[in-house]
Amino acid sequence: MINAFYLARALKTFRPHHQFLCRGYSTHIATGNTACEDHEPSFLKSVEMYFDKAAGISGVSQKTLSHMKAPDCMLKVTFPIEIKDKVEIITGFRVHHSRHMLPVKGGIRFATDVDEQEVTALAALMTYKCAIVDVPFGGAKGGISIDPKNYTDAEVERITRRYTVELCQKSFIGPGTDVPAPDVGTGAREMAWIMDTYRQFHPNEVDSIGCVTGKPIPLGGVRGRNESTGLGVYYGIREFVSYPEVQKHTGLSGDIKDLRIIIQGFGKVGYWAAKFFEQNGAKIIGIGEKECGVYNPNGLNIDKLFNYRRSRGSFLGMPNVDIIEDPLEILELECDVLIPAALERQIGLRNADKIKAKIVGEAANGPTTPLANEVLLMKGILVIPDLLLNAGGVTVSYFEWLKNLSHMRFGRMTKKWDELGKSQIVELVERNVARKLSETEKKQVVHGANETDLVFSGLEDTMISACSETRRTAISKDIDYRTAAFVNAIEKVAAVYEGSGIMFMN
Repeated sequence: MINAFYLARALKTFRPHHQFLCRGYSTHIATGNTACEDHEPSFLKSVEMYFDKAAGISGVSQKTLSHMKAPDCMLKVTFPIEIKDKVEIITGFRVHHSRHMLPVKGGIRFATDVDEQEVTALAALMTYKCAIVDVPFGGAKGGISIDPKNYTDAEVERITRRYTVELCQKSFIGPGTDVPAPDVGTGAREMAWIMDTYRQFHPNEVDSIGCVTGKPIPLGGVRGRNESTGLGVYYGIREFVSYPEVQKHTGLSGDIKDLRIIIQGFGKVGYWAAKFFEQNGAKIIGIGEKECGVYNPNGLNIDKLFNYRRSRGSFLGMPNVDIIEDPLEILELECDVLIPAALERQIGLRNADKIKAKIVGEAANGPTTPLANEVLLMKGILVIPDLLLNAGGVTVSYFEWLKNLSHMRFGRMTKKWDELGKSQIVELVERNVARKLSETEKKQVVHGANETDLVFSGLEDTMISACSETRRTAISKDIDYRTAAFVNAIEKVAAVYEGSGIMFMN
C-alpha cells in the first residue's frame, strides 16, 4: 500500500485545470490492474491531467488549449465477420486527435481492451509526440477489439481488410490524410494487408504505397523500422544519463557500461531496447513478461532469453535465472534504470513507493498514472516520459513515408558517390604518410551510408535534439521532464493553430 505521506503530498501537488477538460468522457477504471487504486484516473484522464499541468505553464491562450485538447473526430465501426459457422460483430475505432498538420499518424492495435477512451488517449499522445520530435504529422490512433490469438491467420486477414474498407469508405486513411502504423497486436503483415486493400480502392493513386507505414521491406517498408522504437529508447536514456545534472542527482557515472537495467515487456520495443543496451555494454538484470519475470544480478543473455521464450512460449524453466512469479514485481527490484515497455497503467499508487530505480524510462505509452508519477518525483526518481522516449517509432515511420512519396530507397543515389570521394581521400592520405591501409581498414573508412545507416543516423539526431530541448525547458522553468515535454509540444502545436487561424472560431 502506498505510503500515506507520499499520497497526501501527491494529492496536494497534482491539481488538474478542469476548465480544459473535454466533454463526454467519464473516468474509467481498468479492471484487473493490481498496480492502481480504484480511484486513480483512467488512461485518458491521466493524459488530460498531464496536459492540464503543462497547459498552465505554457502561456498558451485558453481558447487554443481548449481546441488543442479536444479530439477532432472519431470513427466507430461495427461489421459482421463469419467465423467458424457463426457471425461475430467486430468493433473498430479510429480517432483523429489533431489535424493541425496532415496527414495524421498513429498505430492500429488489436486487443480486447481497445475502446473509445484508450484510442482517444493514444491519439492525443501521438499529437504531442510528433510535435516533440518535429515530425510534421497530426495525432491519430486506431484499434479493433479482438484478441488476434483467438483467430486463424486467414480470419485476422479478413478482419483487417474489412476494417480497412471501413476506413477507406469514411476517408480515414490515405497518404495525405491518415497514415496508420503497427501497434500492440499488429505488425508488418497487417500493414501489408491494409496497404493492399487501400490500393484496390485507389488503383490509379501513384502514392498509394504511402497510406501506411511499418510495411515489409519488399512492399515499401524502410530498413530499421522494427528496431526504431527500442533504439530511440536507447538513444534517449543515453542522452539523459550524459547530462551532468542527471549524474549529480542519481549518482550515475554517465557510462552506459555501468548501468543495471530492468525492462518490463519483451515485445518489439523491449527486446530491441535490451539488445542495444546489451551491445553497448549495459547489464540487463531483469526482464518481465505477462506470465512471469526473470532476474539475474550478473546479467541476462538477451538472445538466449528471446530464443528460449520463442520456443517454449514462456520464461518458465529457464536455467540460471530467478523466476519472478508476479510480473509486476519485476518493477520493484533495485536497478539503475527501469524501462516499462508493456502497456499503460503499470505503475500506480499501489506500487509507486516500491520502485527502487534511479531513472524510469517510459518505453510504453502511459505506464505511469499521474499520482504515481508525483510519488516517483518526490522520491527523487527521474522520469523520462513516454511522449519523448518512445517517439523513435513515429520518427522512422516518417522516414518510411518520405521514402514512399519519393519512390526511392534512401542512399541509392549517394552511396557510391560517397565511397568514391572517400576512396580519393584515402589514396591522398596514403601517398602523404607513405603507409597503405589494410583492406579491412579501407572498407571501414570508405563505406558509404546505406538505408539503415541513414535511418539510424536520422533517428539519433532527432532523439538528441528532442532530449536537449526537453532538458532546456525543464531547467529554464524548473519543472520535471514530462511537464517540460508537454510544454514544448503544446507550444509547437499552438504555433500552428494560431499562425494559421482557427476557421469560424470567432
